[in-house]
Amino acid sequence: MTTAAIRQKLYEYIRFADDKKVIAFYTIVADEAVENIPWWEDEKLMEELKRSDAALDSGEEIGIPWSEVKNQILNNRVK
Repeated sequence: MTTAAIRQKLYEYIRFADDKKVIAFYTIVADEAVENIPWWEDEKLMEELKRSDAALDSGEEIGIPWSEVKNQILNNRVK
């Protein structure tokens, strides 16, 4: 069974499970259920963005113009 199929089954199970089962399930995963923080408050992410930005500015990395990315997305999407 694929991970996507497992997720779907878990989603359906949790939607209709009684309160006791939902609480029991949450108790198992509570330590891993991390609170979402705004991306701009993630120090590691911000440092990586600064490094990438500096590499683009210095010419160390070559970027792709947004217009080209957009065209690739639009041309490759399933119609």
